[in-house]
Amino acid sequence: MTRIIAGAAGSRRLEVPKSGTRPTSDRVREAIFSTLDAWGFVEGTRVLDLYAGSGALGLEALSRGAAEVTLVEKHPQAAQVAGRNARTVSEALGGGAHAEVIRQTVQTYLETVAPAPRWDVVLIDPPYDLGETELSANLRALVPVLAPDAAVLVERSSRSPEPGWPDGLGLVRKKAYGETVLWWAEPAGEVDSTASGSAPR
Repeated sequence: MTRIIAGAAGSRRLEVPKSGTRPTSDRVREAIFSTLDAWGFVEGTRVLDLYAGSGALGLEALSRGAAEVTLVEKHPQAAQVAGRNARTVSEALGGGAHAEVIRQTVQTYLETVAPAPRWDVVLIDPPYDLGETELSANLRALVPVLAPDAAVLVERSSRSPEPGWPDGLGLVRKKAYGETVLWWAEPAGEVDSTASGSAPR
């Protein structure tokens, strides 16, 4: 089991799939949302959680005031768990919060969603064994559906290389937490592999 850390659904327990997922630790999740809160990227935003697993990242955003959250997860069991967790959080928020679970591959979803700028925050926490070519394809397909000032997070193992940023998406911050590295990017920025603390805008 894991839990929502803060916000209106804070301390609510969430299910975790029995296998096939790697939940983000509470420490790293708190770091992610401290950054987003500092940048003003949570309340009222539209959030896309790719490789959602239990949905804990996206649902943390919903608890903290995101207007809309979409969880994309291809594995049937994990998608079912994410759906139950979404209902748990929505009920804690009075039933008005909107969280949608899409059972599809990330690439298929990104290639078929309406090609208009829409996502303010994108959280990408793929399996550590996901190939760099597939991750790069995901990032290329993501660019057309981002809001102009969006924040994009890629969570990877410290043993993984820097993601291959496509044209239209550039690095603004890198931060390591033990075996986990958080890569933050924004639309239309130039890649800067030495970035360590700048914020999107």
